[in-house]
Amino acid sequence: MLDHLIKGATVVDGTGAPAFTADVGVRDGRIVFPEAGAAARTSEDASGLVLAPGFVDPHTHYDAQLFWDPFATPSMNHGVTTVAGGNCGFTLAPLHPDRPEDADYTRRMMSKVEGMALVALEQGAPWNWHSFGEYLDALEGRIAVNAGFMVGHCALRRYVMGADAVGGQPTAEQLEQMTALLHDAMDAGAWGLSTTQSATHSDGDGRPVASRHATPAELLALSKAVGEHEGTQIEAILAGCLDQFSDEEIDLFVEMSAAAGRPLNWNVLTIDAAVPERVPRQLVPSERARKAGGRIVALTMPILTPMNMSLGTFCALNLIPGWGEILALPVPERIARLRDPDVRAEMLRRADSKEAGVFRRLAHFARYVIGDTYSPANEGLTGRVVADIAAERGQDPFHCLVEICANDELRTVLWPMPTDNDPDSWALRRETWEHEDVLLGGSDAGAHLDRMCGAPYTTRFLGDCLRGRRLVPLERAVRMLTDDPARLFGLRERGRIAEGFHADLVLFDPERIDAGPATLVHDLPGDSPRLDSRAVGIVSVRVNGVETVRDDEVTGAIPGRVLRSGRDTRTVSTR
Repeated sequence: MLDHLIKGATVVDGTGAPAFTADVGVRDGRIVFPEAGAAARTSEDASGLVLAPGFVDPHTHYDAQLFWDPFATPSMNHGVTTVAGGNCGFTLAPLHPDRPEDADYTRRMMSKVEGMALVALEQGAPWNWHSFGEYLDALEGRIAVNAGFMVGHCALRRYVMGADAVGGQPTAEQLEQMTALLHDAMDAGAWGLSTTQSATHSDGDGRPVASRHATPAELLALSKAVGEHEGTQIEAILAGCLDQFSDEEIDLFVEMSAAAGRPLNWNVLTIDAAVPERVPRQLVPSERARKAGGRIVALTMPILTPMNMSLGTFCALNLIPGWGEILALPVPERIARLRDPDVRAEMLRRADSKEAGVFRRLAHFARYVIGDTYSPANEGLTGRVVADIAAERGQDPFHCLVEICANDELRTVLWPMPTDNDPDSWALRRETWEHEDVLLGGSDAGAHLDRMCGAPYTTRFLGDCLRGRRLVPLERAVRMLTDDPARLFGLRERGRIAEGFHADLVLFDPERIDAGPATLVHDLPGDSPRLDSRAVGIVSVRVNGVETVRDDEVTGAIPGRVLRSGRDTRTVSTR
């Protein structure tokens, strides 16, 4: 007898093959194509609905959130059944058993670099582990989604080198210890190594995070260790990921992937027709890696992720060269500096310079929309475009924006409108998606919680494919969200609707599938805020055969599994 029967669904199986109508059953957590008349404990009529494999998000930071939110909201509501965590070199483990202060350092670093509320990190996770395996065990049996984790380079360095991890270089013995620690983590099920050398990644003290001090020799030694384990990967961030790689960065990426004999993915490829030279440059590592025995995959988002900004709290504006030191000043001093015409002129010059890279997109202040305001002086401005307000006041747009924010003591919420929402940019995206080493993803779900909400990219992309721009057909879109990432990570028997595969399934209404607007909610530990988005048109989500979402409401079931390398992933060799 079947546990559940989904009758008459339009099945889009994840392979890219044409959709077909079929009954699909679930038995013992696996997919079954039943014979006519098969008995089932429960059933539902899915006529007119699409049944797809559960979506796989290849780049999340749910490492902490899963402890207080085992449902990985809002990702699971939007059809995501498997998440990859531990990205960008940042993980909560390993922690040295003789240095309890390392946990506090890690919390403060995660709060700064990944935009997680410090009080939520302090109150929401148990912090009762030391080894990476103990961290995985702490999640086992307590989550609703399937989750796999890289081990972060910063944590490895901190464990072995202590405070010297920031600014120091390991001795030969310490590098051996770091490599052994990485082996231990992968033996326990870590998917591989994640690391960062991005100039935007600083710790809670404002210093470059530990992995940014690693030499190429250290990175290559760790990469080689990754290649000694079944079902492993590398995820890496370099400064050039934000705009265009240098020759040295291309060499490093290629050498790391080739040394491991494993795929390396990076985040995120920004596609903008106004910068036509970016995409070809960013795909040079992929082309060179294939010749050198490696594989390098660029993640790119299929939607424009809305972000809110503020001159009062840390956000992407702080990452513009020269802006961080001004926006870190106490609020009264910050306002005084921002009101200085010479300071504003220099800030604008830096924001529009080549060194700003992809952050140049944030310098179009006339296009900003005013969000929440907090003073009588700003009454009626919510929802208005800065350009219009500035014209009324006879001010330049940045001056106008500063005065609005100053009236609110810099608490004003700002919504930058994207500059790459033009037809040429969307045509370039469609063309770029055809590349064999480009993968959809990069949501950062679980991070930057009150500034952006990338988790709904799955439903918004499908809605756009069905009723919007229609850049790719439904079957191709589903494959890009399911089988493609599953194959990159070597997931065993996931990513497709096939006989005997794990029953990770999404049932949705093709006439309605979409994502609602991002709204600010206060549901984190300590009443901390985050952006949330409701799923539209998602009828049901199943993880390992058990329903976890019905009509955008979480059921409370926690059938997810911690996916461990080797056991749950197979090697995706590059040789």
